[in-house]
Formats: sequence, C-alpha cells, structure tokens
Amino acid sequence: MDGSTAETRFLGRSGLRVSTLTLGTMTFGGSGRHAHMGTVGVDEATRMVDLCLDHGVNLFDTADVYSAGLSEEVLGQALGKRRQEVLVATKLNGPMGEGPNDRGQSRHHIIAACEASLRRLGTDYIDLYQVHSIDERTPFEESLRALDDLVRQGKVRYIGCSNYSAWHLMKALSVSDQRGFERYVSLQAYYSLVARELEHELLPLSQDQGVGVLVWSPLAGGFLAGKQRRGEGAPAGTRRAVSGDTGTMDLERGLDIVDELAVIAKDRGVSVAQVAINWLIARPGVSSVIVGARNIAQLEDNLGAAGWQLTAEEVDRLDRVSAATLPYPFWHQQKFNGPRMRYTLSGSGQEL
Repeated sequence: MDGSTAETRFLGRSGLRVSTLTLGTMTFGGSGRHAHMGTVGVDEATRMVDLCLDHGVNLFDTADVYSAGLSEEVLGQALGKRRQEVLVATKLNGPMGEGPNDRGQSRHHIIAACEASLRRLGTDYIDLYQVHSIDERTPFEESLRALDDLVRQGKVRYIGCSNYSAWHLMKALSVSDQRGFERYVSLQAYYSLVARELEHELLPLSQDQGVGVLVWSPLAGGFLAGKQRRGEGAPAGTRRAVSGDTGTMDLERGLDIVDELAVIAKDRGVSVAQVAINWLIARPGVSSVIVGARNIAQLEDNLGAAGWQLTAEEVDRLDRVSAATLPYPFWHQQKFNGPRMRYTLSGSGQEL
C-alpha cells in the first residue's frame, strides 16, 4: 500500500484531525512487566515511524508507565526532527516511583508527570495528554484544573481520558463545563468484535458530548489475528500465550467470530486481523484505532486494514456473529422502544 491510510477524522468536537489508525507504542522499550509485549529498540522504532508516516499515520500513542518511561524515550528518539510533523499522545496515572505522590491525578503528580514525560519525549509540548484511568481519591476539580493550567501554559494542547465509565466521563465533562476548564476531547477505550460493551453507554455518550473515541486492543490481545483456532491454545510466543491473559471473553463466541472473519478475509484476499480492524474503523463514533506491533511485518499487516471498506453485508455478518445479550436496562429499552436511536455528532454533520 502507498499512502492509502491517509484518511483523517476530527477528534471528537475539537478541530484536531487524526489518522484513522494510530501507532501504539507499548511494544517500545520492553522492560519490566511490559517486556512480554515487545522489545522494540530505537532503530526498529525509527523504521516503524517511517512506515507509519509513509501510510499517512499522524498520531503516536504512549504512556509514562510503559516500560517505566522507556517507551516514551524510544518514541522521542525515533521521531527525532520529525516531531513537528506528528501528533504525540501520552498518559499519566500509574505508579512511577515508590513515593506516596508518585501516582494518581493530584495536582502535584499531574504537573510532575507532565514535566517528566516532556523530558523523556524530548519535546516541549504534548499534543494529547490523557489520564490513564479514573482516580477516585482525587476530586475532578483538582485534576481538571491542573490539566487546564498545562494547556494554558502551552505544555499540553488537548486533554483526554482513558478507561472511564460513562458516569465518570459525564461528571468530568460537567465539571469542565461548570468551571470553564478544558474539556476531554477523547476517550481511549477497549473495543473489539469480542468486546462490544462500549456500545451500551460510552459510545452514545461520547457521540452526544463530542468526545472522540480512540480504540485500544482492537485485536483483543492478538486473538482476532486468527492464529488460535477451535480446540487449540494460544500459539507459542504470542502475547496471549506468554501473559496467559484471556480477559472476560467468551472463548466459544470468540472462535465463532474468528471463523467468520476468516471467511471474509479469504474472500477479500486480506488478513483476518485486517478485517477485524477495518470493522472498527467504520464503527460510529470511532476517531482512530490504535494498532501496535512487535516487528515491521506485524505493523505492515495492521496498516493494511485501512484504505478500503467492508460491504454492508459483511458488516452485518460480523455484527450478528459478535452480538451479545444486552444488559439491563438496554434490553428493556429495546423491547419497548425498538432499536436504539442514532446520534449526530454536533458540528460534524455526520450521522453516528
């Protein structure tokens, strides 16, 4: 492919345009508890950045806790002088030391974490600064004011959140609106054909409130790459085999999904992983899908997921095989009100 992933979308209601695919850099560095994710060093990371730029990818996502800051360092070095050409996103919240204030979203830690990330990335600003999870011990007012100050100081340009529940996200947006603080423009969340819980509340909320969705783990830890088939364990050397993490997935339902993906992939002449990622790119409310890779070959395959579209019939087949029982109150709403309403993102003119 040659530049066919260059499609961009607005990140929520902001004026920032991001590529439909984002490079996630959890595989960069490879130390500590992240070693099994990948051990990509500066040289290979530089080649990955080159390949992404050739394919129109403009957003690169990392976090301070990935390999205890090493991922940020490797990304910063790999970008080098091209820093101004791209958007860099990173995250804070997890422990970065043994001290009582070395984690969370206090004003103290947010400011310290931002300064540390700027040093490791070798830059003087972060395009998208995200809180990595909810911190229930710190008031939203304190955290959001600190993030607002960083934006006003020019050290951060946009703010986002990750792994929030719907009520936490709505409360944070309400605090920002009431106090005049910067709003979260994005939600980074877990979403895939085997994990569609996001559709119950978070996607409609994000669409209604103008928050762009960045999808993490689109292949469910590699499961949707299709290398594990019925009656088999995870292939040796894969992330799932090394970590032993199967999440909350219903394995039999997951294997049914992989079977359908494989049929479509064969008909299309593409990989199973590309079909799974392409389905996500087309989901209402999704701004960008974060793909990671241990090596160039994996990255090339993932990048091939963009630049084409599944047919409506193929999407319907995947929707049906991946459909799960609705939780309350959504089954009740559907029973009495019919299919759920669709949203239009304010200012975009795009039906969601």
